[in-house]
Amino acid sequence: MPGRYFDEWTVGDRIVHQPSRTVTETDNLLFSAMTHNMQPLHLDAEYAKASEFGKILVNSTFTFSLAVGLSIADTTVGTLVANLGFDKVVTPKPTFIGDTLTCSTEVIEKRESKSRPGQGIVVFQHELTNQRGETALTMLRTVLLKGKG
Repeated sequence: MPGRYFDEWTVGDRIVHQPSRTVTETDNLLFSAMTHNMQPLHLDAEYAKASEFGKILVNSTFTFSLAVGLSIADTTVGTLVANLGFDKVVTPKPTFIGDTLTCSTEVIEKRESKSRPGQGIVVFQHELTNQRGETALTMLRTVLLKGKG
């Protein structure tokens, strides 16, 4: 499904995005290496084993990026002018290698742009849940979208 134009959104719209995504050790390792995140909780199995979690934690910025990636096909592909901001990013439960994450999105705010006629601002609340039904991440994403007209 392509992204929706500003005019096609209504506050309260909710989507559960598919497919879900199972996080692999390679995902975590490559993302951590590409972003120079040398946190041993993400890279060192023995170090992580001695932590309160008992195993490697997936880099939370990967989890954040995955939420955006899982959501864009249904929300902003082809209709996005710009991401205006990411706010209130919360990770209430850690993500582990092997977790399968599903993203859902709800429109919580919508308004026409005052400075860009024919475009509008939409605020999405994204939520990632794991296979256990636990919330792994929530965030707000504010976007500027093209109008349909």
